[in-house]
Amino acid sequence: MPCRREKSGAGQMELTPREEEILKEIDRDRIPVHVAMIMDGNGRWARERGLPRSAGHRQGVETVREVVRFSNYLGIKVLTLFAFSTENWRRPLQEIDFLMSLPEQYLQSELPELVRNNVRVKLLGDPERLPEKVRRAIAKGLEATSSNSGMLLNFALNYGARMEIVRAVRAMLRDLQQGKLKETDISEELFAGYLYTAGLPDPDLLIRTGGEFRISNFLLWQLAYSELWFTSVYWPDFGRIHLLQAIRDFQQRERRFGRISPEQR
Repeated sequence: MPCRREKSGAGQMELTPREEEILKEIDRDRIPVHVAMIMDGNGRWARERGLPRSAGHRQGVETVREVVRFSNYLGIKVLTLFAFSTENWRRPLQEIDFLMSLPEQYLQSELPELVRNNVRVKLLGDPERLPEKVRRAIAKGLEATSSNSGMLLNFALNYGARMEIVRAVRAMLRDLQQGKLKETDISEELFAGYLYTAGLPDPDLLIRTGGEFRISNFLLWQLAYSELWFTSVYWPDFGRIHLLQAIRDFQQRERRFGRISPEQR
């Protein structure tokens, strides 16, 4: 199908006629600021094709590349990808080893493009349990992109929301015990400053692929008022058209944050 090359602040991109059609239905001034994604379905994608699970994870990295590029193209300011959870350590050792190799491979191959496109990389999660080579790759990515001012790309690695909240409570208690805080200082805003996402806007939109309808211990505090969008499409098959559909649906919703709509007043 013929494509048309369209320009944006992030460069040029070939769009299919169907992508152009949906893009015209989207208000580019109301793109969600922060989009979070639970990238699910790699294993099932591979199994249905008679392939090893590693093939699904490998194809999933290709989807990451495309989603990062297209998110930057659309003007999304923060993109958070759930790459490896604290619960994923329960998987077979061989699969864990393969999963741990993917962030390193991605950053090695994509870092020049991320730098060129003004994307900044950030880690959400506890790096201590990550293999040394993964920590080195992440540290290199953080350093190389630290001065970039464009889209923030968060990789949630060894991340669990309950762990994040417990960690934040412990840090707050230490500050209370050391006299850096008073009990009367504690508020929702103060607590949010102890989370991995301190200083970032909460996600406007959460996308989960793979047909499951749950949060899976991801950004539990931050997702309080996020719009949720679920699709049965497996992550390796998730494409630009699906991201456009999610954003179009997001823009059609009324976000009230506990208030009533104007029509109900």
